[in-house]
Amino acid sequence: MILHLSLNLRLINKMILHNDLFSLAVFGLCVVGLLSCQQRQPEAGAKQEEEEAKVTFVRDELSVQHGQELFNQYCAGCHSFQENMIGPNLSGVTSQVDKTWLISFIKNPPAMIDGGDERATALYEKYKQYMPAFHMLKEEEIEHILGFIHKFSEGEKKNRNNRPGGLLNPVAEKILMSDLSLVVEKVLTVPPSADTPPVARINKLLAIEGPSGERLFLHDLRGKLYEIVDNTPRVYMDMKAEMPKFIDNPGYATGLGSFAFHPAFAKTGLFYTIHTEPERTAPADFAIADSIRTTLQWVLTEWKTEDPNAGSFSGTHRELLRADMVGSAHGFQELTFNPLAKPGNPDYGMLYLGIGDGSAALAGYPFLCDTVGKIWGSVIRIDPAGSNSANGQYGIPGDNPFVNQPNALGEIWAYGFRNPHRISWDTGGSGKMFITNIGQHSLEEVNLGVAGAHYGWPEREGTFLFDVNANPELVYPLPEDDQGFTYPVAQYDHDEGNAISGGFAYAGKKVPLLKGKYIFGDIPRGTLFYAEVKDMELGQQAPVYGLSLEYDGQKTDLETLTQNKRVDLRFGTDGAGELYLFTKSNGTLYKVIDCKKTTVALGSQP
Repeated sequence: MILHLSLNLRLINKMILHNDLFSLAVFGLCVVGLLSCQQRQPEAGAKQEEEEAKVTFVRDELSVQHGQELFNQYCAGCHSFQENMIGPNLSGVTSQVDKTWLISFIKNPPAMIDGGDERATALYEKYKQYMPAFHMLKEEEIEHILGFIHKFSEGEKKNRNNRPGGLLNPVAEKILMSDLSLVVEKVLTVPPSADTPPVARINKLLAIEGPSGERLFLHDLRGKLYEIVDNTPRVYMDMKAEMPKFIDNPGYATGLGSFAFHPAFAKTGLFYTIHTEPERTAPADFAIADSIRTTLQWVLTEWKTEDPNAGSFSGTHRELLRADMVGSAHGFQELTFNPLAKPGNPDYGMLYLGIGDGSAALAGYPFLCDTVGKIWGSVIRIDPAGSNSANGQYGIPGDNPFVNQPNALGEIWAYGFRNPHRISWDTGGSGKMFITNIGQHSLEEVNLGVAGAHYGWPEREGTFLFDVNANPELVYPLPEDDQGFTYPVAQYDHDEGNAISGGFAYAGKKVPLLKGKYIFGDIPRGTLFYAEVKDMELGQQAPVYGLSLEYDGQKTDLETLTQNKRVDLRFGTDGAGELYLFTKSNGTLYKVIDCKKTTVALGSQP
């Protein structure tokens, strides 16, 4: 306590000279927080803790992220959550000082001092300084700042090994806005599957060749697989009707997670889905010990339709594999075949499945997702037509990287992912395989797919160190002896977004300005990005640029277009390689019909 309060007036004057008024105010409220904590009476402890339990701070990701942006803008240069800097350590201030008082103090410290507030007066007597008023900050902005401070303070309580050096803003360079604007038109809106956003949890768009031309499919996580006919969604299959144990709660990508048609679907009638069922519904092929609580199971199913040309499914199905999950988030994600593999190619007919860590890493079970001996946190590659798996329901390709390796699963093709959200290939030239990985609270990744590679989680997040025994809201600099990991070829941090929405290298012909560009975005915010495919090489970071948006002749953005702060953005392509955007918040599919050069100078910020 004495150490904290011995910070002298020279430091406060330094803040004033640098016009760091916000840091000065937070500095003051933290010191007052320490004073109030010191003055708490033991007999009042239980009552005060009961009252504190009633205090709430904003917790939704967009609000907390906005708070982080404000924090990084105004006070990160003077404060951290781990050590005293120019200002004191902020860890714990939201639990030590009454929230109402904090809000009032940030708004107008001089008024509180002049009004005789005990805490404010004590601060003034200590430093002989009036803290500046912040009338310009909206109430919502203060709530967001405190929500951010509270979240990171709570995270610091989990720093069991007291690791120092956490990075609040790991990628200091801001993403620059390009001079390119995507022009989109509305294609359709899917029938609502809920009364409140997201009204339709549309998640994947996929094109296949049919006898009369292209067929386009789109699915809703709540169970329906649609075929789009004349810009109208028609139900091809309803998972709820087919699978009595099907569940789509509690969200977090649960439900009908993804689907993929066999490249010879027109002949075989085979396609594949992943979906969720309640915990312990059936014995799992990849089981978690009974001593560890599980939340649900993910199931991979093969379907055989009687008539591949029919407009609705009628046929049979069989289960290929089933896996337990610790948590409801980060489950089975992308299900796909390599579109570049043709008959005779060893990758033809091999099915890829991205599997998240099931929240195991931060639930206390990192050993479940940091090894080639477990399926969680990996991309697997299997042969649905084979039978040499442990359960005999699928094959393990002989050219998989860990086949015949002791204590390894032959199914694993690559590992070290927290949430491998999307997998795609550049079908327009380079043939590169892209695997996007949603990060914890710091970095979002675009990776190049490499057989046998370890992408780092839960020891790495982006090009930074992650420590499950430290503050989970922070990353740390890499050690000098770093080795053994494959790092992303493009990344952005959480003052630019929250969760990456994996996209595609543009392979169409109608929008030439997009040629050679990998288009992706941010799920919650709906921000649009691109990187040049030629710059996306192992061992380096490709620059990421922002894209603007035009709809109906007007410049806009997806938040405005969807009328929702959480956009829930996804990408898809048709058989010609043309690009589509779709948004779960309003259940709407848009097609990119053009890309224009704008008057925005390259280098300005979004």
